[in-house]
Amino acid sequence: MTELPLAPLKRILKNAGATRISDEAVEELAKVLEQIGEDVGGEAVKYAKHANRKTVKANDIKFVIDNK
Repeated sequence: MTELPLAPLKRILKNAGATRISDEAVEELAKVLEQIGEDVGGEAVKYAKHANRKTVKANDIKFVIDNK
């Protein structure tokens, strides 16, 4: 079971142009997005610690994304 709610992910797929979406597709998207979130979050934590902060800020996330 994923932590992300599935209804918003289904809307994302519909907004991307899908007319029909299987439940398995929505669940797979949730798994993929959670893994990406964990990867980006982990890197952002490293940058925050490097800056001697305990708080992860939006700029840490942006930095990780911009430097992938």
